[in-house]
Amino acid sequence: MPLTADVPSSVPVTPVTKVDSRGRIASVDALRGFDMFWIIGADALFYALNKLAGGDGKSLIGFVATQLDHVQWEGFRFYDLIFPLFVFIVGVSIVFSLSKRTAEQGRGAATAQIFRRALILYLFGLFTYDGIAGGWEKVRLLGVLQRIALCYLFTALAFLYLKPRALVALCASLLIGYWALMTFVPVPGVGAGNFAEGKNLANYVDKQHLPLFKWDGDHDPEGLLSTLPAIASCLLGVFAGLWLRGDADDRRKVKVLLLCGAASVVVGILWGMQFPVIKKLWTSSFVLVAGGFSAMLLGTFYLVIDVWKKDGWARPFIWIGTNAITIYMLVHVVELPKLAERVAGGPVKAWLDSAVRPGAGDLLIAIIALFGAVLFCRFLYRRRIFLKV
Repeated sequence: MPLTADVPSSVPVTPVTKVDSRGRIASVDALRGFDMFWIIGADALFYALNKLAGGDGKSLIGFVATQLDHVQWEGFRFYDLIFPLFVFIVGVSIVFSLSKRTAEQGRGAATAQIFRRALILYLFGLFTYDGIAGGWEKVRLLGVLQRIALCYLFTALAFLYLKPRALVALCASLLIGYWALMTFVPVPGVGAGNFAEGKNLANYVDKQHLPLFKWDGDHDPEGLLSTLPAIASCLLGVFAGLWLRGDADDRRKVKVLLLCGAASVVVGILWGMQFPVIKKLWTSSFVLVAGGFSAMLLGTFYLVIDVWKKDGWARPFIWIGTNAITIYMLVHVVELPKLAERVAGGPVKAWLDSAVRPGAGDLLIAIIALFGAVLFCRFLYRRRIFLKV
């Protein structure tokens, strides 16, 4: 449904890309589910497999297990993509969900929804980190869901009220501005342009201005200043969503996503020679590298699922992706691995470790936890239960 004359918009709202009755694209849900798959237990599965194989890191399983752990500081592994990929997908989803909401209810209702969703996500984030259970001093004001909430809030508002060219300018300003701040603003007692942990401007700002609990002592990987380039990651998703929703043919959409993604990775690596690729600082080079890989994954999923119509393999990912926040909260609050230990821990784990080899018990626990999470998502999907915030 097109917008009426009294509801101005930054972009047209009539989608060209085919979506289901709920306004969703299967490949986007599948990619979101693929992303969450590693968070809800697939990483633990490969850790257990690596332990079972001897844990020397020289096998294929060992390589995969290494890629499922964050780099200590500078560099990039597959697991460093998980969080920015989710933020990127949030941007893609904004294009379709907000366009539909604006067309049906107007921009005022869409704005109210943005603030409501952002607030709920932020509160979920506080709850995930135990809320006030450890006292006020242990409350983590900025964390994973809190960052997603802030990225959603500012990106969605920008999408709703700015033209596409202004969005591009905003994204570039965030990346270049963050680089300039980190490079040229001196840190007291350290100087300017130092990107080492504890000696950079972002960590200093957290130390001075972020109250209560911080994940890394006196600074936080989801801190104040690094939220700015994280918003740029979400804007990259918006650009991808706008392209998917456009009137180009499907194969051209895929080609552009793959080529632009590859170009973004290359530019990010080159920029990283001066402004290193560091996830914990969410550096501008990291945004481009992660955003490039995200675009290439989106293009690949779109090609296979929406163009070639080969979606059977992706159904578990779609189950997960349509209730991503729900399963995230379940895994982190209920802690499925601990539930699995009630079934296969203790004497069962000890027997497997001795009768088979060390790691067999961990593997069984990881399988039960992951299988339980996927089955729960399937249960919700089959009954058309989609819990939204």
